[in-house]
Amino acid sequence: MNHPVHLALSRHRLPPFQATLTALKKSPPAAQDGDREAVRSPLQTDDAPSGLQGPRRNAAIAAVLAAMVLAVLDGAITNVALPSMARSLQVTSGMAVWIITAYQTALVMCLLPCAALGESLGYRRVFTMGVALFTAASALCALAPSLPWLVAARFLQGLGGAAIMALGIALLRMVVPPRELGAAIGWNALAVALSSAAGPTIGAVLLSGASWPWLFALNLPLGGLVLLACRALPDLAGTARPLDRFSVALNAAVFASLVVGAEVLVEQPVLAAALLTAAALSLAALIRRETPKAAPLIPLDLLRAPSFRISVMASVCCFAGMTMGLLALPFYLQHSLGQDTLMTGLYMTPWPLTVAVAAPLSGYLSNRVPTAWLCAAGGTCLALGLAAASLWPLHGSALPLVPITMLCGLGFGLFQVPNNRNMFLSAPPERAGAAGGMQGTARLAGQTAGGVVMSLLFTVASVESAPRVGLGIGAVLTLAAGLVSVLRVKPLMETSAP
Repeated sequence: MNHPVHLALSRHRLPPFQATLTALKKSPPAAQDGDREAVRSPLQTDDAPSGLQGPRRNAAIAAVLAAMVLAVLDGAITNVALPSMARSLQVTSGMAVWIITAYQTALVMCLLPCAALGESLGYRRVFTMGVALFTAASALCALAPSLPWLVAARFLQGLGGAAIMALGIALLRMVVPPRELGAAIGWNALAVALSSAAGPTIGAVLLSGASWPWLFALNLPLGGLVLLACRALPDLAGTARPLDRFSVALNAAVFASLVVGAEVLVEQPVLAAALLTAAALSLAALIRRETPKAAPLIPLDLLRAPSFRISVMASVCCFAGMTMGLLALPFYLQHSLGQDTLMTGLYMTPWPLTVAVAAPLSGYLSNRVPTAWLCAAGGTCLALGLAAASLWPLHGSALPLVPITMLCGLGFGLFQVPNNRNMFLSAPPERAGAAGGMQGTARLAGQTAGGVVMSLLFTVASVESAPRVGLGIGAVLTLAAGLVSVLRVKPLMETSAP
């Protein structure tokens, strides 16, 4: 049986006074939601100051969205195929889980280094290299004759996926004008949500008529098309700032120790404690080394800005609570309500489908409504949905879960798009890559935390009670995400004060 943590993980110089006032009057609401960092650095690109135009713009957007689909769909399909892979490779289910762990470990280790590399060498160059590596690694996965080969190939896929996820929204920021960034992030969320929803079905259909290597072979034609479309992306010069290799090694030690330590926390607590201690010490050394730098690997410069910091904190809370809900509901449906696997999947489907509907709407609203209030509304809706799933007296019928999961999807869609928009507009354009890396890191940190808490609940409580407790804790975390977001209003009020 797959460990819950793995299931959780499988799921971017104006004069100081008068020009700032002018920018505040002209900037969209999200820039006002943040602190003055958002309006002090207007979007500047040598290629297209106000975004791309015409067919090239459409091709560039398609390249970014298709690359996101490539990475997300692969993860969803691989999770479904894990039992088939274990049988084919003649390994245990516990050993097969490393197919998931290798990808997730590489992803979380390399998000921030890929973001820094994108700033140094240019976003398009590193993004294209990521797509090429992901596609080539997919071919290696399809040809894998053994588990060690497949695990190594999946690690390479994770390296490519890190470049895609770290730089995707940063590139969209260069493709569209600032007023359309909310809509662009909504398109990205739509692509991710639909891929997440369709992944299990596509995987099941393919496995019904073909062997598991074809799941990875599916990436090859799509990856080739994305590589062609990447030529439309704006080719902006990087800063040529060299990477600090020792800092990259410390960053890898932090996240590798953290992920593996979280995975073995329940079964090997002593080893987990040692790994988590090593992660904490490596993080302290990394922060000390990077603090004096103008553009640190861990974006401490961005985290000093209240708006950016609040968005990161809210993102971690939201993803932790959402992950707990997505892990708890299948157990609740099957063990407490007696649903089979097919019906469990059907009852879970309204969640990502509603996210797909809500995300573009949220992107439209984020240009017109202060994003702090949108995030607060989204976090509240998601919290109400999770609380209702935990407390509602279902009396053996799971039908009330349909509107409940739709409310969860609506809440997440309303929260995620404006929160990401604010995060990116709170960072100057030259640090958009670092903002993307931090956004991905916050997401994975929240998912890992949610998975660990659910693992502990399943250890200390029965399989009937643990899901409902987990849903309740998830509701508290997502409500906290919404309430934390409201703190972003304070810098605006201080900025607007005479």
